[in-house]
Amino acid sequence: MHTRHIPTDRLNQKVLEAGSGPLVLLVHGFPELGISWRAQVEALAAAGYHAVAPDMRGYGGTDKPVETAAYGILDLVGDMVDLVRALGEESCVVVGHDWGAPVAWHCALTRPDLFRAVFGLSVPFQPRRPKGPPTAAMATISKRLGLGELYISQFQHTDAHRVFEADVATALRKGFYAYDGATADDRQSTGFIAEGKDFISAVPDDATLPPWMNEAHFQEYVAAFSVGGFKGPVDWYRNLDANWAATAFLQDARIRVPSGFAVGERDPVRHYAGAAEETLKDWAPDLRIQRVIPDAGHWIQQERPDEVNRLLLEFLGDLTA
Repeated sequence: MHTRHIPTDRLNQKVLEAGSGPLVLLVHGFPELGISWRAQVEALAAAGYHAVAPDMRGYGGTDKPVETAAYGILDLVGDMVDLVRALGEESCVVVGHDWGAPVAWHCALTRPDLFRAVFGLSVPFQPRRPKGPPTAAMATISKRLGLGELYISQFQHTDAHRVFEADVATALRKGFYAYDGATADDRQSTGFIAEGKDFISAVPDDATLPPWMNEAHFQEYVAAFSVGGFKGPVDWYRNLDANWAATAFLQDARIRVPSGFAVGERDPVRHYAGAAEETLKDWAPDLRIQRVIPDAGHWIQQERPDEVNRLLLEFLGDLTA
């Protein structure tokens, strides 16, 4: 397993990789890095695949464009297209977690010739709403439920990233804790933030690192985000409405390549994205695996690496068969 920088059409991308054989691209989410896939890179390489986990645009060792508009979904998909080409491949299987899942779903949706199969973790495919931009719908839902403002709505503010940068270690520790499967129900985040609070202050100050994350691994995240900051990662969220406008051509489009999905039973994201699990088969007709991992939280490829590895290898084996 090693890291290197790969120049692509628009970015220099840092990747973690191992193995040789069919390409499997592993796309991380927020606030993660390519290193979140170490267990999968190792397992896939041992099984005869070329596993590649990039730091995504705005993260870690990959370039970080300044403009907020540079973090739209079509740019993120384009980065993965460029990376596959730079690796000298003509097709791959794409796997995505958290924000990486929408990127992976859209890779398969827009370029099924290149991304021959897709597997999403934690966030199911959510089709484009025909009734208008998503942030307005989120605000309406939050008001109706009376649970506070959805953190995604808070992230639309131009300075929302600064609360993370004020104390990077605390922000990351609280973020991982609040969405982890080992955290008690009454201390997990619901995604909704009470008035006067923010994503960080809403989490108890005595939050600890999750059981799966040791101090050395945690410090890798702290070092990367201390240098790179959080503006780029939060800019992904600030493009939600722009993404809606840019993807009108995908209205009612379905994912036609083989697909799979897994989510942690106790993943807080299910509070506001879980309904899409029930209709996933409608939008991905060739859905071959859909699993709920008992007692797991949001960070399932790190919380439950053995189960996730088994699912991915089962999915890949089925493609070969």
